[in-house]
Amino acid sequence: MAGLCPPSSVQPLRWNDASGRIEMIDQRVLPGRFELLAFDCASAVASAIRSMVVRGAPAIGCAAAYGIALEARRLQHLDRAGFAAGMSTAFELLAQSRPTAVNLFWALQRMQAALAGAQPQAPSAIAGLLLQQAHEMLAADVRANRAIGAHGAALLPQTAQVLTHCNAGALATAGYGTALGVIRSAVADGKRISVLADETRPFLQGARLTVWELQQDHIPVTLITDNMAGYMMQQGSVDAVIVGADRVAANGDFANKIGTYMVAVLARRHGIAFYVAAPLSTIDRKLATGASIPIEERDGAEVRGFGELRWAPADVAVRNPAFDVTPAELVTALITENGVLRSPSTAGIAALFDEPD
Repeated sequence: MAGLCPPSSVQPLRWNDASGRIEMIDQRVLPGRFELLAFDCASAVASAIRSMVVRGAPAIGCAAAYGIALEARRLQHLDRAGFAAGMSTAFELLAQSRPTAVNLFWALQRMQAALAGAQPQAPSAIAGLLLQQAHEMLAADVRANRAIGAHGAALLPQTAQVLTHCNAGALATAGYGTALGVIRSAVADGKRISVLADETRPFLQGARLTVWELQQDHIPVTLITDNMAGYMMQQGSVDAVIVGADRVAANGDFANKIGTYMVAVLARRHGIAFYVAAPLSTIDRKLATGASIPIEERDGAEVRGFGELRWAPADVAVRNPAFDVTPAELVTALITENGVLRSPSTAGIAALFDEPD
């Protein structure tokens, strides 16, 4: 029966009008604890992005937009020169928070355009306009995710077990999710969908976040370690793979959580459809190919252990790239709010921006 799966009620970030702050779910402590943290300035939001309180490309973009709005409210009593200097610093702080997710820079560009367009109004009026812009960006992301879900659901068979890597759900967006949005929409359409979730080392976004989200919506999910994906495909236990993206190049190459490339190669080997679900804001048409996507390298402590638990010598050398790049040739289809692009190419991606299908 259609409609058994309710829309995700998970909101990774939300504006509290009473306190004048942005509240975010602390994704570092899920699923053990559910905590909301409040932020009141750009530097605090930048720290939240760096430390993974909030993660996922669309969610990072929305958080950055609110960081700018918060800073404008904090500085609104200054004269024009002081306000302009403070806002410039805020943009720089947020731009330096994480390098790979293009939505961060897309959001900051939108906020810079809004700031420029609001001149020469008083700082207090500009602060109000920037907050409204952040609200609009959050609402637009949810709309895009629901459209992605509707387009992607049509690609899945009536009964399917779907493998996903990392977390591309409500927690990674303003709400509903991209890859998990497709799954939610398919379940809402009455399809019998179950999920295999890679644990996604070293930060365990799949084990901690994807599993938790799907359990909230009562969607069947089975957790596997990352090195089990090939075995599951070999055994015929995977009908499709759906992942999100942190940046998509103009030709369809894309960066996603480390380990995604490995899953894509395995899917091709076993003839399994490999789908990428991402909003247009994640596509960076300035980069011709994925070779130009900057890859964040994070602290080695994330690989030596998790939380207070350590399983490797403290002095062992570690590599910890947070993302890898999957070539477009391994992508069956890119699912966006403007439709589904099979076998992504430079021409096909350009056409997505011209006119919705």
